[in-house]
Amino acid sequence: MLLATIAFIAVVTVYAQQNGVEKRIYTTQRINGETPVINGYIDEQAWNLVEWSDNFIQREPHNGAAPSQQTAIKILYDDDNLYIAIRAFDTEPDKIVKRMSRRDGFDGDWVEINIDSYFDKRTAFSFTASVSGVKGDEAITNDGDNWDSTWDPIWYVKTSIDSLGWVAEMKIPFTALRFSNNKENYIWGLQVNRRFYRNQERSNWQHVPQDASGWVHNFGELHGIKGIKPKKLFEISPYVLAKIETYTKDIDNPFSKGKEPGYGIGLDGKIGITNDFTLDFTINPDFGQVEADPSQVNLGAFETYFNEKRPFFIEGRNITNFQISGGGNSFALDNLFYSRRIGRNPHYYPDVDSDNSEYADVPENSTILGALKLTGKTKNGLSIGIIESVTAEEKADISRNGVESTETVEPMTNYFVGRVQQDLNNSNTIVGGMITSTNRFINDDHLNFLNTDAYSGGLDLTQYWKDKKYYMKLVYAMSHVTGDSTAIIDQQSSSRRYFQRPDNTYNTFDSTRTSLTGHAGTIQFGKNGFSKLRWVFWVTWRSPQFETNDVGFLHHSDAIFQVFWAGYKFTEPFSIFRSMQINFNQWTGWDFGLNSNFYGGNINTFMEFKNYWWFNGGISYDAGSVSNTMLRGGPSIKYPGSTNYWLGLGTDNRKKIQLSGNANSNFGFENSSKNSYYGVSLIYRPLDALRFSLSPSISYSNDKLQYVTTENYNNEDRYIFATIDQVTTSITLRIDYTITPELTIQYYGSPFISAVDYYDPKYITNPNANKFEDRFSTDVSFSTDDFENGYDFNFRQFRSNLVARWEYRPGSLIYLVWTQGKTGSTATGDFSFMNDMDGLFNLHPHNVFLIKFSYRIGN
Repeated sequence: MLLATIAFIAVVTVYAQQNGVEKRIYTTQRINGETPVINGYIDEQAWNLVEWSDNFIQREPHNGAAPSQQTAIKILYDDDNLYIAIRAFDTEPDKIVKRMSRRDGFDGDWVEINIDSYFDKRTAFSFTASVSGVKGDEAITNDGDNWDSTWDPIWYVKTSIDSLGWVAEMKIPFTALRFSNNKENYIWGLQVNRRFYRNQERSNWQHVPQDASGWVHNFGELHGIKGIKPKKLFEISPYVLAKIETYTKDIDNPFSKGKEPGYGIGLDGKIGITNDFTLDFTINPDFGQVEADPSQVNLGAFETYFNEKRPFFIEGRNITNFQISGGGNSFALDNLFYSRRIGRNPHYYPDVDSDNSEYADVPENSTILGALKLTGKTKNGLSIGIIESVTAEEKADISRNGVESTETVEPMTNYFVGRVQQDLNNSNTIVGGMITSTNRFINDDHLNFLNTDAYSGGLDLTQYWKDKKYYMKLVYAMSHVTGDSTAIIDQQSSSRRYFQRPDNTYNTFDSTRTSLTGHAGTIQFGKNGFSKLRWVFWVTWRSPQFETNDVGFLHHSDAIFQVFWAGYKFTEPFSIFRSMQINFNQWTGWDFGLNSNFYGGNINTFMEFKNYWWFNGGISYDAGSVSNTMLRGGPSIKYPGSTNYWLGLGTDNRKKIQLSGNANSNFGFENSSKNSYYGVSLIYRPLDALRFSLSPSISYSNDKLQYVTTENYNNEDRYIFATIDQVTTSITLRIDYTITPELTIQYYGSPFISAVDYYDPKYITNPNANKFEDRFSTDVSFSTDDFENGYDFNFRQFRSNLVARWEYRPGSLIYLVWTQGKTGSTATGDFSFMNDMDGLFNLHPHNVFLIKFSYRIGN
């Protein structure tokens, strides 16, 4: 009776008023005897040390209401682990949705615990258990703005279903958490969440209103943990792999064997350097199991951005992120660190001509000799992230008329990234900084077009007011690149700046320069939460000499960009709507000569209906623009504005069959262009463990001014353009079969076709004429036939990836991978779906078969 009374007192919820929401406290107990066996049944004696804590409150869709089904929790601990039992009551247990998925799938019914073990009210660790036993884990940063699902710690969960509903039983080793040392009594932030899938309902142990700002700082508290010590993480995972590549042999090419076997060994590891910091390292990494990038045809002047998919670089990437500005525009891509630069394809390709019996065998990617990553956060709120990596010098084998030689195609390169952030004033003030360096060891004159050294650095400040209802963010960055004059000429004349433009009066093209120094930044104000109305205003800029593309990403420089956004969210269901949000955007842009380049705005909405269907749509207006890049180094040119319309509609995602579609159309003024896109997505789940998705799409584009080339005529540059008709289609098929949470099979396949027809050649005569048709002449110096035959094309590509993944023990993996690619093109420009598909699948494939085995050793 005494123990029961003590336990009851221990779990009594204590309330503290904060913004009208009652703060909850849970007090746990230490296990001194036998610990629970993690089997999903919570029938061990130890669980009787504490009572259930329930009274969850609904967050979605009815903010603050009682949930349809209640949930209760128990928490225990010992010297090494935290033990959690979650009872998810369900009056109709036969209707529990038991969907299977790979780790971090978050499908079906699930429960989740978030632990702020730093108790900094900004970061937390999330552990999710679906009713089918699938794990989900995420590192939460920036007070809930970032949820990093690439974080995969070692922890344990089992689930079971009974007449009362279902149960999740967890064991979380303290090695998966970060907390300070030398404390007798710990207080941690605590939140427990449940998704009741068939009602699409979410409820929380600590209620956080939908219109609240932030997430982690609103947590309840976990008390009662005493006398534990942080556990230093130690794990290493050596791996071995074997693979074979098969492709069509070219009998004239001495490097084309038709079949190439290979093998590899390497090592990945994590070591707890201190209680707060973890060192990740990789030696000779292999990413053969990573899915290929989607197919693209880029007819523009700017680089295509591809997302990082390699595990070493995406895990914990938030700490090394330095995004210069946000939003859904090209400026939002700009970052001081873009990890795809490390291990990229070589910059140089040897000058060979197969018609003259010249061939080259060039490595696909630079070899990463090794990489280190140090991340962590101190008890005083200092976050640190450091990445150091070295890539090897890469050489291509050359054969010229049977005489073999080698040429360096990529120099040895060292990359360094360092990031710090300090939380102050109860995390209402966050200051930070970042530095990067890229140092190339260039020993060959033909590589002098590369920057020898590139450095960047930045400072950022975020200040919150009124319980994070309002905020201000300031970002400032600088860059400095050095190299041979050849490299700096390339930088000055690149599409990111075009210093050579004849009307560029505020920049000077200097062929003798050996360095560039630039700056960028953002000033941003906004209103976050505790209101249905939110807004943000910012101004961001990139100076003409700013350059970060050695280890970062920069879309273009010489730009000033202003944005205002406001959104109103209906947080409570009404009429036929379950939820709704309406957004308004306005934007304006200038170059550093203060010339107006563009302005526009849009209004859009997203709504979910009470039958769980959804709809989105919007309309935007872009006024006429002035482009400094369209003539690829020529003068600026006026370009007509446009209107854009888009909409999407989707069915109930709880069903076995889900269907959605979206469409958008863009109409250029003065009949200058027309673009349309149509896409459909079909998802079918015949079984809880099996999921098919099929996503076909097609787009049509007509543009009266597509850049072709620049030619010299009577000692003057002529900027040659054409009208193009482009049709692009793709079909993406995905199959996911989850045999168990540890054993999965996934397939990805995507045929891609793009047909481009060039016609009506023209050259620019008066780029600033008032009328669109007066800006060019169709009197060109070459024939239409030669023009069309030289530029039309049909690009065809198929990429597929079949991966069987088995986690045969925690952290130890076996991969079986089959990757296939087909790529080809023809000079027709006429789109025919059947003919193009037939031509694509008649191409000879390039196959890679791989088996990879890793074994985790650690605590």
